[in-house]
Amino acid sequence: MKQRFRTRLGSVDPSIVAIVAEGFLSRLSFGLISFALPLYALSLGLGLTEIGFLLSLNLVVAITLKPLGGFIADRWGLKRTLTASIGLRSVVSLLFALARVPWQIYSIRSIHGVSISLRDPAVNTLIAERGGKKAIASSFAWYQTAKSLAGSIGRAIAGLLLTLTASNFSMIFFISFVLSALPLFIVLRYVRDTAPAQQPAAEAEAEVVAAAYANGREQRDRGPQPKPSTASFAGLGFVVTATAYMLSSLFPIFATEYVGLTEAETGMIYLVSSLVVISGPVFGWLSDNVSQRLVLLTRSVANVFSSLVYIVWPSFAGLAVGRTVDEVGKAAFRPAWGALMAQVTGHNKKGRARAMGFMSAGEDAGEVAGPILAGFLWSTWGIPVVLVARMMLAVVAEVYTVRLTRALEASRPPALSRNALWKFPPPEPPAVRDGA
Repeated sequence: MKQRFRTRLGSVDPSIVAIVAEGFLSRLSFGLISFALPLYALSLGLGLTEIGFLLSLNLVVAITLKPLGGFIADRWGLKRTLTASIGLRSVVSLLFALARVPWQIYSIRSIHGVSISLRDPAVNTLIAERGGKKAIASSFAWYQTAKSLAGSIGRAIAGLLLTLTASNFSMIFFISFVLSALPLFIVLRYVRDTAPAQQPAAEAEAEVVAAAYANGREQRDRGPQPKPSTASFAGLGFVVTATAYMLSSLFPIFATEYVGLTEAETGMIYLVSSLVVISGPVFGWLSDNVSQRLVLLTRSVANVFSSLVYIVWPSFAGLAVGRTVDEVGKAAFRPAWGALMAQVTGHNKKGRARAMGFMSAGEDAGEVAGPILAGFLWSTWGIPVVLVARMMLAVVAEVYTVRLTRALEASRPPALSRNALWKFPPPEPPAVRDGA
């Protein structure tokens, strides 16, 4: 048992471990900002719609520039691009500590969008390249688990510090700057651009021959199926993310202004809900080994249930339960979505980061639209309408997910099964037959 554990531990790519560590520290930094920024903007006199736009501005910039960011990563190198984005993001944290008027925080939020456009295509492609063909979702799961846990911890710390320091926002932003700069060394020291060595040629050839023998007749009978476009998957990311982020970014204001909780109580909700993010690796394993579609659907189900809880139980306990359910949905969706991006872009190695950037831009577009729509509905009709609309969009996301994943499955050749090889043993490939 100990030897098996050592073998599995030794097979983990150091680059993946470094990327997970970078994700934890980076999200810990911006967990502080995510909690403090909407409250800081409120103290400067911005309205709910204006705050919703502010929280989405970085992603508006990122959506525009992500295809270019992916192109730069493909040409300049994944590691270089990731390092540059970390440096730029650290500058953003420092500038927030110096900002005093609304136009400054809008400008800084735009610079943050530039860093996102460089970072996301590079880091997603690195995980897809180095995560292991049979464990892609698990690799994304560990990365997203580290980010989610750190984000919740950062928000909890921010709520506590704001309470203890009488809302000293500058101190929060400066601490964020220090945390954001720490991952630079980790990436420079441990992350590598090149993908790990592939399986030996003879083994790969044998696998191809076996697959062709076992599945050839079924492929001929079924005929080729059209593959869904990258844009359709970007649309899936948009619908699912927009539903989730209708309330996620505005949650501190929802908790303090609508429900009447204190900043410290709101921070504790983030801390309590963060405990379930450790389920991410479990969902990653389920996506890799059981059903990717089932795991993808979990987030929409969580959005519906949490919205109902917020409506019928507007209290500390109710918000803690609803937020926890939302975190479960996030823990399930992220690894399955990462694996789906890897599958869709895997055929285009030279332009993989650019394709990743395009799909990620669709996800960001949903994160932009969600808070803006929620802010408008909230200002016009109130928070109950926001929650009902969120449930309706979640149902739309469920239907879209099922249809698109079925179309993707139909476009792929049948998977190689052991039963098929046992019933119809394939001929040995020439290299094996000759004793090579």
